[in-house]
Amino acid sequence: MQYSKVDYPKKTIWLIGIAVIVKIALSFLLELGNDEVYYYTYAVQPDWNHFDHPPMVGWLIQLSTLNLNWVSTLSMRLGSILAAAISTWIVFRTGTLIHTERAGWIAALLYNCSIYTSIIAGLFIMPDSPQLLFFTGSIYLMAKWVVKPHLFTAIHWIVLGSLIGLATLSKVHGLYLWVGFGGFILFHQIKTLKQPFLYIAVLITLATLIPIVYWNFDNDFITYTFHSKRVLHSGIQVASLLQQIAGEIFYQNPLVYISCLIPLIRFKKLKSIVQNQNIPNHNSAPIVALLLWLSLPLIVLFWGISLFNPTLPHWTGPGFIVLFLLAGIYWSELSTTIFPKLIQWALGFLVVLVIGLIGLVHIFPFQLGSKSQENLGEYNPINDVTGWTQFSADFKTLTEQDEKNAIMRAKAPIIVSKWFPAGHILFYTARPIQKQVIAIGSIEDVHKFAWINQDQPSVQLGQDAYFIQPSNLPFNPTNLILPYFEKMGKTDSIQIQERGVVLRIFYVYRFKNCQKIPAPILARK
Repeated sequence: MQYSKVDYPKKTIWLIGIAVIVKIALSFLLELGNDEVYYYTYAVQPDWNHFDHPPMVGWLIQLSTLNLNWVSTLSMRLGSILAAAISTWIVFRTGTLIHTERAGWIAALLYNCSIYTSIIAGLFIMPDSPQLLFFTGSIYLMAKWVVKPHLFTAIHWIVLGSLIGLATLSKVHGLYLWVGFGGFILFHQIKTLKQPFLYIAVLITLATLIPIVYWNFDNDFITYTFHSKRVLHSGIQVASLLQQIAGEIFYQNPLVYISCLIPLIRFKKLKSIVQNQNIPNHNSAPIVALLLWLSLPLIVLFWGISLFNPTLPHWTGPGFIVLFLLAGIYWSELSTTIFPKLIQWALGFLVVLVIGLIGLVHIFPFQLGSKSQENLGEYNPINDVTGWTQFSADFKTLTEQDEKNAIMRAKAPIIVSKWFPAGHILFYTARPIQKQVIAIGSIEDVHKFAWINQDQPSVQLGQDAYFIQPSNLPFNPTNLILPYFEKMGKTDSIQIQERGVVLRIFYVYRFKNCQKIPAPILARK
């Protein structure tokens, strides 16, 4: 086949369009997950920073929901879907810049076959969703500086500094972009240190950190004291490292992982492909070094952390975007088809996985988790994306009957004790019926809800309150909640069934006549 005659830009646009349509459909089929509904709180109460993450994901939700005037699963995820679409195009353009349109096409395919970039960050609304948009934009500009420095202007430096800053306002390890680029400059292009606009770009990035620093200064740097507990541990834990690597392989899609690993194993071949390309006004020799600096140290860093403390597989995700580009270069020369065989299998794996999930949720539900009544449905992934709409409709009917029969006082709030399921309760249960959600517990358990408490009244003396507990998140609220009330009323249970299969049970506790106002988790502003 004559690849020069293939219209790769058009194919990439078709790829983006199909991916967008599929993700819109999935948004109607899958409810929001634990993390997604939690980040809804960032839009409900915008701030310069939040307990867990910087503010960008909340700003993106505000934008996609028209400042919460259009709230649905689709509007919540629309920013993520569009960011992934733009990122796909940037990846294609980057691959074209450093090698050929075919290399860009293959890199774009890998981006959309990866579970992390296409689903976790490209469908679900996460801090990674906006970060990857700015991450890919930054990689493109760095690559342009390396291969076409004669076209790199002061404006490009300013945009680069801004993009890295915006990536950091999404997740703080966006700062790694400067670490990787800095390592490349020091070891491969030391003359770049004489470029004055490099320092202006760094200053621009540092300026974007002011909101994060300001918020933490105002909150006793609570973000870092909390996260430090997650990354500091005594003793080597090999099992944690193996779990991290296994999680990475799955999150990236095993076939995508292999597609990226083979070029690294056959590094001499990859390097010869780059060195032998003959593109006018194109400095291709250092590009492999740049891409490796932007990927492998980040991945190895989190491997090192995982040796001492449990980590999450998606933390290394951004580092794989650069490996998609290297794989694009390699497979563009080693494969003889538009869709290399490994990528066909990778796409097939992703399609089977998505269809399987939809099937388990809507067609052939199966209790994959615990079957014990005490924790029914625990560890069942189906429960992350279904059940809350059904429960919330039943809960609305229950509260209406309670008020009608004088079982509970009107406007009884819902008390929560952990950030999950508090996010689901706020988004699916309390929001439609305009019930107040009040957190009681430690800040380590309730996270952002401690700050939401500051902007609303606490439970009042004489007031009744509800507590909702899904069986897949077992917790007995009596020791924590009952001391503030005169008594606990009748507890109801609501089963969530799909085609006769009981997936979990929601327990609705009624607490009567508040006798003592809970102490604030944080001092009120």
